[in-house]
Amino acid sequence: MGAVVGFIAFGLLQWGMARTNALPFCVSCHSMTFPYAEYKQSPHYRNPSGARAECSDCHVPHDKDFDGWVDKLTAKVLAAKDVYHEILGSIDSREKFEAKRWVMANRVWDKMKRRDSAECRHCHAWDAMLFAEQDRLASRRHRRAMEEGETCIDCHKGIAHEEPEEPEEPEKP
Repeated sequence: MGAVVGFIAFGLLQWGMARTNALPFCVSCHSMTFPYAEYKQSPHYRNPSGARAECSDCHVPHDKDFDGWVDKLTAKVLAAKDVYHEILGSIDSREKFEAKRWVMANRVWDKMKRRDSAECRHCHAWDAMLFAEQDRLASRRHRRAMEEGETCIDCHKGIAHEEPEEPEEPEKP
């Protein structure tokens, strides 16, 4: 009996994690309408290849091992703060959202840096890049970044959302 209950509980957890990865869930809060509009103008939404990265592609770990599953679950638990702030009304208007954008963006950038832009690398790989088909500047910068061990987020902040202006006296992220 315990195994059946455990199996059902695990199935429900997996279902919930998959459901909360879906774009409609991500943008269901009023506060997410602002970043969603920005994302729809980005190359991650519309591009010549027709490939589309959604919220969970960039904001949720993709690792397949047990540690990756724990990282994914941790990301979901930490994302609950966004729902909390939505309910509190602390980011429910453009003005309130913009006031916190720098701190929120830095929190995401710091996580991406710590993970060596693993979410980016789920789709983008140095060894798959055709440097000769990139424009000269991009090709040169990508080669240098690869040689120097830089990570995607070192250069690509603001790729899917507007990059916030640094406040004169930034809050601690």
